[in-house]
Amino acid sequence: MQNKFSLGIVVILFGLFGCVAQETHKTIAPERVKHSQQPYNGVRIDITIGLFQNRSDYMRGLFSSNSDKLGNQSKTILKTHLQQSNRFNVMDRQNLEGNTQEAERLNLKQNIKGARYTITGNVTEFGRKVTGHKMLFGILGSGKKQSAYAKVSLNVVDVLTSQIVHSVQGAGEYTLSNEELFGFGGSAGYDATLNGKVLNLAIMEAVNNITDDIQNGTWQINK
Repeated sequence: MQNKFSLGIVVILFGLFGCVAQETHKTIAPERVKHSQQPYNGVRIDITIGLFQNRSDYMRGLFSSNSDKLGNQSKTILKTHLQQSNRFNVMDRQNLEGNTQEAERLNLKQNIKGARYTITGNVTEFGRKVTGHKMLFGILGSGKKQSAYAKVSLNVVDVLTSQIVHSVQGAGEYTLSNEELFGFGGSAGYDATLNGKVLNLAIMEAVNNITDDIQNGTWQINK
């Protein structure tokens, strides 16, 4: 009788607490280039984005795929930061065929705008590492740190002369760490998002350098 009573209590408690689903959500404001929030009434430079390739040793081994994931990801990030800087008119050539089809459906003639400059880029350095430590041979606790580092180079090419008229670099490092002490604390597995986060930092720094050079006159723009 007592066992049946105890079992009944367990079933009731499970029904009250064991089937409760929790859902949480939040928005995260992405980082933006520093000139994105500053008013600008000057002339914007017409540009297109050329090749952006991964030239680092990361993901370029014998067993890597033929797809340049880092290069493609970097190109997408670069477009966004250049447009948000308020200093450029970025021409989207990647979707040109699709845009042409839509214009034909509208029975309207396109007026594709040309660009004086093409910006090409490379991921020149990229790496990840995981380091850890133990306190008193792991008795007291342990810690782990995941780090990702990226460096990118951007070249501004004059389409009329094929001359590289300006070059900048940007680098960034992103770190995720966790500590466990006496069994308390968090443990983190491999975080694939670090790749995108560190690329974003490096490219954002490179775009900041370009816009700074325009503002201080280091790069003289040809009209």
